[in-house]
Amino acid sequence: MMLLDRIHCPADLRRLSHVQLDELALEIREFIVDAVSRTGHGHLGSNLGAVELTLALHRVFDSPRDILLWDIGHQAYVHKLVTGRRRAFDTLRQAGGMSGYPCRDESEHDWVENSHASTIISYAHGLAVAQESGIGEGRRVVAVIGDGALTGGMAYEALNNLGHSGKKAIIILNDNGRSYAPTVGRMSETVSRLRVDPRYVRQRARVEDAVRKVPYVGDHLAWGMQGALAGMREMLEPPVFFESLGMKYTGPIDGHDIAGLETALRHAAELEEPIVVHVLTDKGKGHAPAEADDVKRMHDIGAAKPGSYTAAFTEALIKEAENRPELVAITAAMPDSTGLLAFNDAFPGRMIDVGIAEQHAVTSAAGMAMGGLRPVVALYSTFLSRAFDQTNLDVGLHGQPVVFCLDRAGITGDDGASHHGVLDMVLLSKVPGMAIFAPSSYQEVQQMLHDALEITSGPVAIRWSKTAAPHVAEAEVGSGMRGRKVSSGTDVCLIGVGKLLAACTEAAEVLEAEGISCSVWDPRVVHPLDPALVADATGHPLVVSAEDGYRDGGIGATLADEVAEATLSRPAGKRPLVRVMGIPTRYLDQGKPDAILAGLGLDATGVAAEVRRALGR
Repeated sequence: MMLLDRIHCPADLRRLSHVQLDELALEIREFIVDAVSRTGHGHLGSNLGAVELTLALHRVFDSPRDILLWDIGHQAYVHKLVTGRRRAFDTLRQAGGMSGYPCRDESEHDWVENSHASTIISYAHGLAVAQESGIGEGRRVVAVIGDGALTGGMAYEALNNLGHSGKKAIIILNDNGRSYAPTVGRMSETVSRLRVDPRYVRQRARVEDAVRKVPYVGDHLAWGMQGALAGMREMLEPPVFFESLGMKYTGPIDGHDIAGLETALRHAAELEEPIVVHVLTDKGKGHAPAEADDVKRMHDIGAAKPGSYTAAFTEALIKEAENRPELVAITAAMPDSTGLLAFNDAFPGRMIDVGIAEQHAVTSAAGMAMGGLRPVVALYSTFLSRAFDQTNLDVGLHGQPVVFCLDRAGITGDDGASHHGVLDMVLLSKVPGMAIFAPSSYQEVQQMLHDALEITSGPVAIRWSKTAAPHVAEAEVGSGMRGRKVSSGTDVCLIGVGKLLAACTEAAEVLEAEGISCSVWDPRVVHPLDPALVADATGHPLVVSAEDGYRDGGIGATLADEVAEATLSRPAGKRPLVRVMGIPTRYLDQGKPDAILAGLGLDATGVAAEVRRALGR
């Protein structure tokens, strides 16, 4: 019988010896590699590196009585495993299955979903304030932050506030050497551990008290002792930074030594003030392919697929950069997923990775544009929402020609509600002067990037989905700011944004067979809309638009307004009926993108059904 078979809740871990725990850690790594490989997707490297840390946390602290928080949440697979969710791994990141992040609906052990990085110390501060407010229950608050999350500015804002509040919370800095890796020697390790050992703290207080009682010179001796200790810290401890923020600090600690971790965590738990416990781990530990992956230690097992929209962007960006020495690319900790690694290889020094700092990325891009460069900011659609203020006021207000290339726009699937890119068109269409392109094919991405770089009067966004990109002939590629009419009809005008052009085209074929004549438009530029598209739409009794962004406030809503304005002078019975199809304003669970869209009626079947319903058929 495997040890893992005996683990059903955190209390079971406390019955094991340290020798057994080391064996359990091996079993857990094998289980996670198998589970992620079997389902074909999931986060691997970060979880393999956090095995011993998670076991130590659950032995020292009493979850869910004590509050364990994770940032980023994709390093919580081991936490899920030891809190009774082993069988659910067969459904990892599948429709109706277990989330790839902590999930409040799944378990009382999960507090925060947290799939957008750098937020957990703020949660910890808030929970710590609540615990000491008089209405809290005195729970201990422990937040694990790592895997690059400490590169985000919000984490430092929270550290500053938490430290100066003095509220009791334990912040575990899970340093896997991939982002934040200070060099600390053995002497510093010994001194810093000693300083938070409760026995040392109590003994030092007694000694200082005794020294102060020495007649005449006691205060001077105490000041001298404090000065000597402070001097030793300055010489031997780099983490003066944390202490300047009001945080105690201990570490670095071997993140794969369970006994050492437990000792450090117990000492930290005895302090009545906030503390950072610095833990060193190896991302991808115990899995040779992950340890050999120099790019991301098998952070996940996905990659940009040939023929995808991302691959089209990579190819187009390299081509444009060959003729535009002023072109630079910016990303926020995702050079691989956004397709920039090949660009960086081709043009060393022209790709800038700012870490998980989207706000900084956007404002920095504005500065680069002001200085004569042509910045291309490559982000996931969902992460641009973190920098909307900067997009609006730092780029838009100043009319800077920054090009935003938004990957994973629309329904992304496996990562769930936090990663669907359904806000970009709603938000960006409200930035004055912003142009928004939505490619419907591989070839359109390349044309649109070229056209976007030709625009110098203001910002441009190009948004594309995670799914495969259709390949089309040259005659099916538009240009400039114009839409492209795919087919002509008389009964209904179908307008499909981006990947939903395919749904509208297929629906038109079905409807034509039923005697319903259809025009189909690829708008290409969804903001501002092509006046020719709007004019053509007004010549149909029915107009149906379909988009993979929020319906409320989206592109279809703008189209409806423009059609209504253009036909205002007509008699009421002669004005087109406009039906807007899009994503409802609610959080959508994980699942395959096409299945989610079909469930929302945003496939060919759903579009055809909407047309029939509107025509009373």
